[in-house]
Amino acid sequence: MTALPVIVGMGGINAAGRTSFHQGFRRIVIDKLNAEAREETFVGLATLMNILRCENGQLLDQQDNAYARNEVEAKFGEQILAGTLIRKIEKEHFDPDATPWQQKLTIQSTEHAICFETALRDLPTPLPRTWKVTELGDKRVRVEIQGELSLKQDSVRDNPIKAAGQFPTGFDPASLYNSRYQPRGLQATIFGAADAIHSTGFSWQEIAAKVSPDEIGTYSASVFGQTQAEGLGGMMQNRQKGERVSTKNLALGLNTMSTDFINAYVTGSVGTTFTSTGACATFLYNLKAAVNDIQAGRIRLAIVGSNDCAITPEVIEGFGNMSALANEEGLKKLDNTDSVDHRRTSRPFGNNCGFTIGEAAQFLVIMDDSLTLELGADVLGSVADVFTNADGIKKSITAPGPGNYITMAKSVALAKNILGEEAVQQRSFILAHGSSTPQNRVTESLIYDRIARSFDITSWPIAAPKAYVGHTIGPASGDQVAWALGIFAHNIMPGINTIDKVADDVYAERLNIATDHWQCQDMDVAFINSKGFGGNNATATIFSDKVTLNMMEKRYGKAAMNAYFDKHEQVKIAQQQYQEKADLGNFELIYRFGDGLVEDSAIDITTDQINLPTFAQAIKLPNHNPFEDMV
Repeated sequence: MTALPVIVGMGGINAAGRTSFHQGFRRIVIDKLNAEAREETFVGLATLMNILRCENGQLLDQQDNAYARNEVEAKFGEQILAGTLIRKIEKEHFDPDATPWQQKLTIQSTEHAICFETALRDLPTPLPRTWKVTELGDKRVRVEIQGELSLKQDSVRDNPIKAAGQFPTGFDPASLYNSRYQPRGLQATIFGAADAIHSTGFSWQEIAAKVSPDEIGTYSASVFGQTQAEGLGGMMQNRQKGERVSTKNLALGLNTMSTDFINAYVTGSVGTTFTSTGACATFLYNLKAAVNDIQAGRIRLAIVGSNDCAITPEVIEGFGNMSALANEEGLKKLDNTDSVDHRRTSRPFGNNCGFTIGEAAQFLVIMDDSLTLELGADVLGSVADVFTNADGIKKSITAPGPGNYITMAKSVALAKNILGEEAVQQRSFILAHGSSTPQNRVTESLIYDRIARSFDITSWPIAAPKAYVGHTIGPASGDQVAWALGIFAHNIMPGINTIDKVADDVYAERLNIATDHWQCQDMDVAFINSKGFGGNNATATIFSDKVTLNMMEKRYGKAAMNAYFDKHEQVKIAQQQYQEKADLGNFELIYRFGDGLVEDSAIDITTDQINLPTFAQAIKLPNHNPFEDMV
């Protein structure tokens, strides 16, 4: 009997807002929400963005003026909407109109030498042969130069790429806990992992106590590592800027750190730890590992995720020089205008000229179906499987290939075999990679069109999160999963309103690529698709909450499900309590710095098991020979 991996919690942050309880999804479809959900979303974003704070039950602004919940949209709605989603890069990252760089200068002496004084210790080694040095005393020297002198002078340039999908304006994860000079991506990881755990309605200790410590797994990665000054950015730049490399730069910059930080500071896990990087498919690569381990019975509880916060001049220039990012000149040509709407730089399946980078941290809490039933945990959906396939021989490492045909076909075939042909044809949809490049719009749509023809699907709904939050690289498919769960919960299919129409070269005959949000029926299955540089293709088959609960009832029977729903009532109350706190800016971040350290001397080891202090259950050691037919 294969265990079903059930999604019981989700959390994180991207340009649309907080992930738990669909806040970010609701921001996207804000105009389609009912009045209650709309008010809840505006209040939650206002506190997330530090526009308002809650004190003694009152919502106060920076001048201590009080507002009722139903007044927030009227007073701050425009500011909230403008400060979310893709927009012009804000100066907390860098100034896109005056991006720092080093201007190289070569100066030539005239009839007089180039002269200057400096400290003796500041002289370069070796001394250039054209330099004449005279000691002046007090450890100072005079330098005379005949000929050329090469200099690098601090300067600024007008960056051709000016938009990004940034965290909501005013959101500052560093202020929510003692962040100790940690890079932005790791701050977002602490926020996202805690948000996901709290969203389950349980404390981590309550869940973990139900399983052996080695039946828990953490699966996460970032593609770039941490590129800010606190991480790899500082390691690469500091000496060139005349500063020193810190003891933390290298370690905190590693792409494994999103996994390591969760284990070390959030959950205290001693179970499976896993990091896989697959370019833009990184979230799905880590999800695949967790799903495989749950299905095989190796683990029962997992945190899965990814982070990338790489809105830096260096990363943007790297993508920009590949012609991968939408730049000002290209957008002006597309729109035949002298100005650019930075809200519409990302245009999946429309007339476009490149993607828009974004930042995010996305995390899921996943259990096997048995543990879900035992705890009465909330069911958001389930993961039938994740398929990853390469592209084979390439001319260009960044070009697409056949691998994505394989991952999509496998995912659709699996859903058909489990749920039947009608469910796939009538109640499935795709969360597209939708990167917003001219090549991707053609190649990806062709895959969908051919798969649709093979499985006799017509008017297949396509949604594309990157239109609103940008391409967050590693967590991008996590953004897509969050949207899928939002669609299951709200029956709203987001359109792509950053395009006026689908581009003429898109294969859309069997696809439904809408330019506005629309109300959909109950959907059964979502296909999460990702195409990464280098041939890193992945597609996940995600079942809805209703389908998942029906599958659990088929396996366990009505009596067991009735007992499940009795427990679930208390879980829903706990979830509601956390949502109310989070919507008022009380996120209760988990940061266990040194809390619960296990001393070597406290570890009890026998031939059968290992007991660790603070863990409720022992770790059983292998007790059989898996190769008894061979030895």
